Amino acid sequence: MKLSVIILNYNVRYFLELCLQSVEAAIQNLDAEIIVVDNKSSDESCAMVKQKFPNVKLIENSENLGFSKGNNIGVQHAKGEYLCILNPDTVVPEDCFTELFEFSEIKNDLGIFACRLIDGTGTYLPESKRNLPTPKVAIKKMLGNTKHYYANTVKQDSSGIVDILVGAFMMLKTDVYKQVNGFDEDYFMYGEDIDLSYKVLKQGYDNMYYGPIQVIHFKGESTLKDNVYAKRFYGAMQVFYKKHFNSNPFFNAIVSVGIQLAKLFNNNAVAENISVNNYVLISDKDYPELHNSLDKSILKTDKIDQFEPNTQVILDANYLSFKQIINCMSASKKNKNITFKILPKNSNFILGSNTSKDKGEVITF
Repeated sequence: MKLSVIILNYNVRYFLELCLQSVEAAIQNLDAEIIVVDNKSSDESCAMVKQKFPNVKLIENSENLGFSKGNNIGVQHAKGEYLCILNPDTVVPEDCFTELFEFSEIKNDLGIFACRLIDGTGTYLPESKRNLPTPKVAIKKMLGNTKHYYANTVKQDSSGIVDILVGAFMMLKTDVYKQVNGFDEDYFMYGEDIDLSYKVLKQGYDNMYYGPIQVIHFKGESTLKDNVYAKRFYGAMQVFYKKHFNSNPFFNAIVSVGIQLAKLFNNNAVAENISVNNYVLISDKDYPELHNSLDKSILKTDKIDQFEPNTQVILDANYLSFKQIINCMSASKKNKNITFKILPKNSNFILGSNTSKDKGEVITF
């Protein structure tokens, strides 16, 4: 088997359904499998997978085992030569895996490879490619200086060697994953992707970023951006430095101060509220129930075009390909007052996210 796609899920039933639809379309011409590992969700995630995606291998954990252990369990059941570690709040284009495999053939010592991530507004996510967060770089990042944290020497729509790739989407050979013992289970959530990327680098492989392929990462659907998030994220960075860098009391004190300041900044961050004045549905069908569920009328069109400010664009996956949906969102990113919802195939809900700083929204009809 060529590819195993591992999706770790926790309480994001609707986003998972959209994700699985896009992955199934992307592996249609590949010898591949999809494995969903559920960390004891309390929603209807598992029932939905069993009913709507019978070919997906579902592993139901009896407790929330965290990101690292959950993915490692998925890999234990994987049969693919390659792995794709994928978040459930993502949408991939139909040519995603075939094009990335073609790209991967340019290097013999390839470690992890990944693509460009955009959020629910079509905005590029700079964590798609990062430099190694040495203590000096990380402390600056904690205090708001990200100049050396992100790998800005590689343009977002280009490709090249980078140090760190993001755990929301990363591909690598199963043998390489096992060679470095997979995700370190000392991390419950956050920091695992940095640790894995660095372990792969230390084994002599090159990690590579491929910008021409874009994947939506709604970001934050599996976690809440609150005090628990801040504690886990910055605590994970302390674990990373203890494992990979020589630390001393002075350094630990600086990191602790930086973490406290970063928590404060995180608590004060307010998600941007974008008003919606009108809706545009890009489809060849009418959905009367959807019209009734929204507080404003919907203009239906079968064309992707420029939109008026404060418009929410509803993209129908029954009519558009996932690649068209992603390209439409990305092309409209310059207008910050345009927001999006996606209508998955054969479904009665729309979903999306107006900011990467907060949870998204699901509207059923």
